[in-house]
Amino acid sequence: MTIPIHYFLVLAAALFAIGAVGFLVRRNLLVLLMSIELMLNAVNLTLVAFNRLHPANHSGQILAFFVIAIAAAEAAVGLAIILAFFRLRGTVRSDEATALKN
Repeated sequence: MTIPIHYFLVLAAALFAIGAVGFLVRRNLLVLLMSIELMLNAVNLTLVAFNRLHPANHSGQILAFFVIAIAAAEAAVGLAIILAFFRLRGTVRSDEATALKN
């Protein structure tokens, strides 16, 4: 008994919507990064779900692997920028990041 693909797609759409709302509504830079990660994971779920339709072709899983690697690099660089911003301004609110001149 296999799970139908539309269950995966509905779950991925819900995860992506939660991530998009979190990105648009919240002003904390850490929450923004977590929302981006949630949206990337929704895309990965979609890629792997569609890859189940074509088991001989593993391009969806390969692309999902590269998205995971890019997301890890994005998280590392993003956290480093947020740390530097916190040391400079003393806050992690994105409203305070209008001009990073200092």
